[in-house]
Amino acid sequence: MGNSRKRRRQKRRRGFLVLNKDGYYDYNLLAVVILLTCFGLVMLYSTSAYTAEVRMGDDMFYFGKQAAISAAGIVMMIVISMIDYHILKKFTALLYFAAVVLMMLVLSPLGVTVNGAKRWLKLGIQFQPSEIAKIAAIVCISYLIVQMGKNIRSLKATIVLLGIGGLLGAIAYLATDNLSTGIIICGITWILVAMASPYTKYFVIITVVMFVFLVVMVQVMKFSIDTADSASFRIRRVLVWLHPEQYSEEGGYQVMQALYAIGSGGFFGKGLGNSVQKLGSVPEAQNDMIFSIVCEELGIFGGALVLILFAYLLYRLVFISQNAPDLFGSLLVSGIMIHIALQVILNICVVTNIIPTTGVTLPFVSYGGTSILFLMAEMGIALGVSHQVKIQEAVVREEKTETAQRNLGKIRNIS
Repeated sequence: MGNSRKRRRQKRRRGFLVLNKDGYYDYNLLAVVILLTCFGLVMLYSTSAYTAEVRMGDDMFYFGKQAAISAAGIVMMIVISMIDYHILKKFTALLYFAAVVLMMLVLSPLGVTVNGAKRWLKLGIQFQPSEIAKIAAIVCISYLIVQMGKNIRSLKATIVLLGIGGLLGAIAYLATDNLSTGIIICGITWILVAMASPYTKYFVIITVVMFVFLVVMVQVMKFSIDTADSASFRIRRVLVWLHPEQYSEEGGYQVMQALYAIGSGGFFGKGLGNSVQKLGSVPEAQNDMIFSIVCEELGIFGGALVLILFAYLLYRLVFISQNAPDLFGSLLVSGIMIHIALQVILNICVVTNIIPTTGVTLPFVSYGGTSILFLMAEMGIALGVSHQVKIQEAVVREEKTETAQRNLGKIRNIS
């Protein structure tokens, strides 16, 4: 009787990590990733069916491709999670230089232009090399921090790390004209280095100063830029952001329709499949602007639930990072968490016109084969770290606490 009770306690989940003979595995992270992916597929079909029927003659065109890639991605995620993540240390330099070379190749005839943006590369298959750069930044910065050890305390080490990550972000921006990827890579580098550096408070101060500076610059630009300056592509993008109604033909139309979609959905939405704006009003709604259709069909309530799912996913990543068996695993998962958080924040800010359009997708929900595959690879790495978490002591402490509580209850009953 005692042994069976003990076995039941050992099988009990502690912090959503399951204890078994092979180690631990964060099944709740796996569940929320699959849930977000399935939700994304449902919303993708709802959003893209009309466009796919008109363009391709098949309402399942986008859904079918994304479903197949998502299924392959989930299998890949599970396989990667069973591999020791320390093997990444051997391929750090290769991954970094591969990301640089592939992004530079976008400028060659091998680069492919889609929807006016030359960000894809065709080498048998068509993909975005900038997605590789995100993983390269996470792995490379994490590895270098571990290798530097106590030397990370020096200002020189901090500058070197920021330079390595900043270079990758700059190449992503200049070679692929992808500002959002450049921001994400630099953000990952900045936060990871800040976490490891003894100069954390200075990182925070600089971040606050930069934010205030950007806010002031926006206000200055709002009143100083006029239509005479609109010959510049960058200036036009700013003008579209500040005055979308005046520049509807140059990108403001998509932003305005997205805002109309969010506003018309109300609190509970029009119902799944009942969006009006997806019928051509929001261009390429299945990509960057899919969150606006989520809000139109499911309302603010549905949009909030999606954000709660992302918040829970980030919580699981934080938990794994805090309980990782070593610094390398902790930094890897922290980098993945930073990537997901930045991408969600940027996408929501673009859809709600808080920042200019940058072309960033909503993780696991927006249409995009390259994005979903590399996101699944990152989740596989995070699950691999969770698989090596050692919290036997925590389980023992939990059992001792339960025993003490039972004994205390008996004493109270006797008294």
